[in-house]
Amino acid sequence: MTRYVVRRLLWIIPVLWAAATLVWIFMFLIPGDPARILAGPSADPDVLEAVRAEWGLDRPAPVRYAQFLGKLARFDLGTSYVQQGRPVTTIIASAMVRTLFLAIASTLLATVLGIFLGTMSAAARGTPIDGILRVITAAGISVPTFWLGLMLMLVFASRLGWFPVLGYGEGPTILGIQFPELKHLVLPSVTLAIFSGSYLARVTRASLLEESHQEYPRAAMARGVTKAGSIWRHALANAMLPVVTLVGLNFGALLGGAIATETIFSWPGMGLVMLNALKNRDLPVLEGGAIALTGSFVLVNAAVDLSYALLDPRTRRD
Repeated sequence: MTRYVVRRLLWIIPVLWAAATLVWIFMFLIPGDPARILAGPSADPDVLEAVRAEWGLDRPAPVRYAQFLGKLARFDLGTSYVQQGRPVTTIIASAMVRTLFLAIASTLLATVLGIFLGTMSAAARGTPIDGILRVITAAGISVPTFWLGLMLMLVFASRLGWFPVLGYGEGPTILGIQFPELKHLVLPSVTLAIFSGSYLARVTRASLLEESHQEYPRAAMARGVTKAGSIWRHALANAMLPVVTLVGLNFGALLGGAIATETIFSWPGMGLVMLNALKNRDLPVLEGGAIALTGSFVLVNAAVDLSYALLDPRTRRD
């Protein structure tokens, strides 16, 4: 087990290097002059040259790439062009923490909802309950997230007044981290959880039905266990591998910033930060954000692989 964990973690290093290199190449090839953004649209040529020299934009590409890797090794992502020279690391860290709260709440809610509905549907296969649950999950997958967020905001915030319309709120500060207010977290997390929870329910149902055709659920039923009991007590644990995969991928995607949801609810996370950086052509923030998101997704995938080893020992042998 230890060798498997070490080997899997070592693979993260070349993957992160390759991802960071691709991000740097794409940022380097983006049309436009960063010096023009820094100096302003009406700056003189002499001012532009001075800005290029100050920010190292006049150096050859290989030199800039080597400097980029050196700073990245020190976790230095540069400074923002737009936000008065704020360190990109500070901007990204603050936004990532806010997105992390939203991603954790959405993933927990989607996991509970998806596994419960999927298991109920599998246990009631062929009955009207199964049909109703399949229709509900199909609707949850089909409804656009931005429309769902607007409808939830209209009903529960504007009409009923149960939750605030926008913002992050001012929750408690623990260890220097500003937590969101719970009432601000409800609507955006529910918006994201409905889609992923519905998809997870369908995957759970399909995986459980596949496991139910194996010999051990039938043996349990032969010993007097009910059909629903054989699914809940026996088949569910063995059906978790595809479910764990989907949960991990969904969590990694949410860390990437749910741009539509964060924009609708004015949630100051990675999606909103990346969108504003793109509109303002704040290339250091775009570059640092892309690297941070890629790294988080790679780490989540590694965690999913390690969970395979715990759930299924055959993975370690492979």
